[in-house]
Amino acid sequence: MRTGNPALNNNTFRVEYASSDAMTISGTVNKTAILLLMLTITSIWSWKKVMTLGDISTMVPWMFGGMIVGLIFALITFFKKTAAPYTAPIYALAEGVFLGALSAMMELKYPGIAFQAITLTFGTLFALLAVYKSGLINVTENFKLGVAAATGGIFLVYLASFVMGFFGVSMPYIHGSGLMGIGFSVFVIIIAALNLVLDFDFIEEGAKRGAPRYMEWYAAFGLLVTLVWLYIEILRLLSKLRSR
Repeated sequence: MRTGNPALNNNTFRVEYASSDAMTISGTVNKTAILLLMLTITSIWSWKKVMTLGDISTMVPWMFGGMIVGLIFALITFFKKTAAPYTAPIYALAEGVFLGALSAMMELKYPGIAFQAITLTFGTLFALLAVYKSGLINVTENFKLGVAAATGGIFLVYLASFVMGFFGVSMPYIHGSGLMGIGFSVFVIIIAALNLVLDFDFIEEGAKRGAPRYMEWYAAFGLLVTLVWLYIEILRLLSKLRSR
């Protein structure tokens, strides 16, 4: 199996264990709902803080603090899957603080954009789930390889842009609101959406293999990572369209 999501890679379900307490799809769905609820609670908190004050500056430490804590616990979860029942909730809470502040900041600049981004994110989730369950998308090894390669390429572009930023150099076109910048955002959103299909396939395969119960938390965490990425990219695209 192959997926572009670093949380759900080829070796994720290669676990040796002896237990009848196995991972299930319904259990993974429940864990995903719990993580989404936790993310929503903290995002509402940071959203209200920004909207009440009408100024993002006071929430900048919380915003970047949430992002850094989320990154740390995401890395811990990546490398220690058995810790997922404990680290995944912390990731969700921290990421909620970051996303709430980011969404409020964009909302102050472009009223209504946060609701549009949330609607499009979950609309994409359910649409891709329906397409996956219907079998309209054939999740072949070549399909998985292509999405994984595209995801890796996007990561390298963002990494290069991040490093160049330290030297005061911005990567041309892709971050702008021109046609190339919008086209790039559309491409990234498509790849993020296709990662959802790979995540669904990977979770289903893990349940078939009878992975241990804690993998429900890990799989839910991996799906949440993709959803967060998709939401941020949709928010970015909408902001580019609004600025034109």
